[in-house]
Amino acid sequence: MKINVDLTDHVPIYIQLMNQIKHMIATGELEPGDQLPTVRQLAADLRINFNTVARAYRLLDEESIISTQHGRGTFILEPASEEDHQRLRRRDLLRLLNYFLTEANNLGFSMEEVRSAIDEEIAIWEETGTPADPDAL
Repeated sequence: MKINVDLTDHVPIYIQLMNQIKHMIATGELEPGDQLPTVRQLAADLRINFNTVARAYRLLDEESIISTQHGRGTFILEPASEEDHQRLRRRDLLRLLNYFLTEANNLGFSMEEVRSAIDEEIAIWEETGTPADPDAL
């Protein structure tokens, strides 16, 4: 399991952790029954505060994504249903969109500029099967 945090990102570290764990579940990298590192181990590996990891794990536990069993460890739970899986994926997508739109707004882009750029990128993605490389512009 490979988790990275970006200390310069505007997204809080505990949310970065949650999003990465959810992404690994959605892509099958983590499966039900898989054990996560202990809070202390992950905090040490990432060189972040123990409480940050504990908060991410607590929130994932509250969302019934993981289960912490005292003395045994923290495990990925079986998803309740395909509907729940799709709901989690949709929520992740909306979080990405919210982050993107907030940053675009902070940078002073108009709604029309954003809509145009999105339409262009989707057209490229549909044509090539992959999003455009922004560094190739």
